[in-house]
Amino acid sequence: MANSKLIVVEGPQGAGKTTVTDFIRHGLKYTNLYRLCGTSDSTPSGKKKAEDMYLDLLEYIKKLENQSINLVFDRTFFTEEIYCRLDFKEYKFTDVYEKLVEKFNNLDFDIYYITLYLENTDNYLKRLMRNDKAVPEYAKFTAESSIKQQIAYLQMADEIEKNYKNIKVFKISNDGDEQEIKSKIKDILKF
Repeated sequence: MANSKLIVVEGPQGAGKTTVTDFIRHGLKYTNLYRLCGTSDSTPSGKKKAEDMYLDLLEYIKKLENQSINLVFDRTFFTEEIYCRLDFKEYKFTDVYEKLVEKFNNLDFDIYYITLYLENTDNYLKRLMRNDKAVPEYAKFTAESSIKQQIAYLQMADEIEKNYKNIKVFKISNDGDEQEIKSKIKDILKF
């Protein structure tokens, strides 16, 4: 029986994943935080690199089952699938993604999948204008791109909730007061 939480926070560029995952890391005892960005190889050979990386990641996570250590991830293979669905990559990833999410669903953790989004999509422009935002070569992010990502992430959250019963799915609007968002997160994760 799971004695640890596995938390994945996903969402488009500018939705606030860094702030939320930092809050979880520092608020939930015995928690390790991992930030992933996938592989920068958007060519078809990148698919194999991404597949190997995420299969190895799931093996690593499996080794931490029932160790009383919580894991929080800022992006995982869910992002890889979204970027492929939106044609940011030159390959399709769905066949690998379905295999990965099945393994993820069967891990012995209390599993949470949190999608962050902005109800007021005008806020993406403001958030993406920050000077410290990294911009990958294969996907120049704009407010328009973040809105397209948001639609895809929300759809993915619905798919996961429908098809994977061991994964607790939450869609959280992150354009409100920061303390209100933190309170929602604390209620969801019970800390």
